[in-house]
Amino acid sequence: MKFSDQLKAGIITDNPVFMQTIGLCPTLATTTSLNNAIGMGLAATAVLIGSNLVISLLRKVIPDKVRIAAFISIIATFVSLIQMLLNAYVPALAASLGLFLPLIVVNCIILGRAEAYASKNKPLPSILDGVCMGLGFTFALVLMGFFRELLGAGTILSGYVNGVNGIQIFSNPAVMMILPAGGFLAMGFILAVIQKVMSGKEDK
Repeated sequence: MKFSDQLKAGIITDNPVFMQTIGLCPTLATTTSLNNAIGMGLAATAVLIGSNLVISLLRKVIPDKVRIAAFISIIATFVSLIQMLLNAYVPALAASLGLFLPLIVVNCIILGRAEAYASKNKPLPSILDGVCMGLGFTFALVLMGFFRELLGAGTILSGYVNGVNGIQIFSNPAVMMILPAGGFLAMGFILAVIQKVMSGKEDK
């Protein structure tokens, strides 16, 4: 498969969040701000790339009976490295992501790609798969985080630009959008738009 096809599949046609509807827990929990969305997306992408590479390299060595346990151990190693790096260099982001950072270990997107792709393909295609699926996951998080922060707080990039207030777009926001109910609403509207667009293309 060409890289362009893999990229299109990861971001659009086979997007892990919007098309496969997996990885919804971190998607709903960490998209209260664009900062968190970007941070979680990049962290998960780094883990995807690293774990896919190692699992692909060891695919002929790992016994079939213990492959899932081996995959989880490899993923956990990369998650620990990413968590230590964030704690060292971006402690505010690490604190904001909280429990959901170590929970990347059990993110079904990462384990799913390890089982479905990396364990059956060579290292380079596995790396590209990790990049494309990671970008697709990050795209979904960023889209959710952008709209939820904009509508729920009236800001963009709160915490990194202009101090803790970010870029103020408007006042009197709908605070519900950064609450759990707002996450479900945002997800529902985005999925509805995507399904409408996809059904229109199929009709044509």
